[in-house]
Amino acid sequence: MNNKCIVVGVTGGIAAYKALDVISRLRKLDYEVRVIMTKSACEFVTPLSFQSLSQNIVITDMFDEPKAWEIQHISLAQKADLMLIVPATANIIGKVANGIADDMLSTTIMATQAPVVFASAMNTQMFANPIVQGNIEKLKSFGYRFIEPASGRLACGDVGKGKLEDTEKIAEIVDSMLYEPKDLLNKKVLITAGPTEAPIDPVRCITNHSSGKMGYAIAAEARNRGAEVTLISGATNIYPPLGVKVINVKTNEEMLNSILDLYSQMDIIIKSAAVSDYKVKNYSKEKIKKKEDTLVLELTKDTDILKFIGSKKQNQVLVGFAAESNDLIINAKEKLKHKNLDYVVANDITQIDGGFHSDFNRVTILSKHGESLNLDKMNKKDIAKNLFDFIMKER
Repeated sequence: MNNKCIVVGVTGGIAAYKALDVISRLRKLDYEVRVIMTKSACEFVTPLSFQSLSQNIVITDMFDEPKAWEIQHISLAQKADLMLIVPATANIIGKVANGIADDMLSTTIMATQAPVVFASAMNTQMFANPIVQGNIEKLKSFGYRFIEPASGRLACGDVGKGKLEDTEKIAEIVDSMLYEPKDLLNKKVLITAGPTEAPIDPVRCITNHSSGKMGYAIAAEARNRGAEVTLISGATNIYPPLGVKVINVKTNEEMLNSILDLYSQMDIIIKSAAVSDYKVKNYSKEKIKKKEDTLVLELTKDTDILKFIGSKKQNQVLVGFAAESNDLIINAKEKLKHKNLDYVVANDITQIDGGFHSDFNRVTILSKHGESLNLDKMNKKDIAKNLFDFIMKER
């Protein structure tokens, strides 16, 4: 148990059943979860379901006999590290915005000093109603946070904005808010991830096996630690971390230009992308037809982005990656020195149980100050955490 408590308020919307999945995800992240259900919510899902998942007594009535000698709405308000209202209907939003506390949930929201997050879900027209929007803006001005609803087909048959956001994303947002340490607050972090492409003709290109998993894990970790994160990414199949600005690129040139546009603003730059080293000398504007048994392409060296931005480094912390098949540490140390890096993350691409498409890797992190950290096989999320721990230790 991580000793953090999330009080989940479930209100009477058709999406109430989705709160079960949110709670399940939060429990898997090792949070203590306490649940308050409104009377209307009990019409959609039974309290027993929430009790089973949260493994705690569910409160449904402000006037129930307490299980212990305490005033429940006060004790829960004080116990909460965060309150999550899911789904957040127009009714509960309107109540809180106008200071109405007439049931257990609204009373607890009023009494807590913990962050309160509303995951909105309601009919499209109801969500667009200026009264509802006014209430939302009013609550935002007081510091309450909102997870915007998604667009799609609603239970009532309408199509538009109003669906509860994906439960995995809701849990991700909550987890990032409670994550510790927050040692990157007010820092700007730029991360590159995924492969680049060197086009041959309008159909074909030269690329590599990078999946982007490491870079995306680093971006999520930086966001969790409080940074303002920009992720410049080649083509991947990964959904970007929420709260991260994403710039999609294809070529070496596009990635370089995107980096240079932001470079001077950044505090930390982490280049985990696998950038194409060579490009076709003569790009064909038309598709190359199959004529012979062989096709010869002349390649020319493309920009070494890491070396280029290393030569322009001022106060930024610059981190590179060294994916090697031999002489791992020797090659990584050479890259660290000749590309003017502060840190380099070295990994052996020949390992069969880690690397590009795996969720796991083995790496060694080297510092320009001569320190090193060897990380045996672990999840890339844990590698990202260790990387920032290593960097921030020297700041």
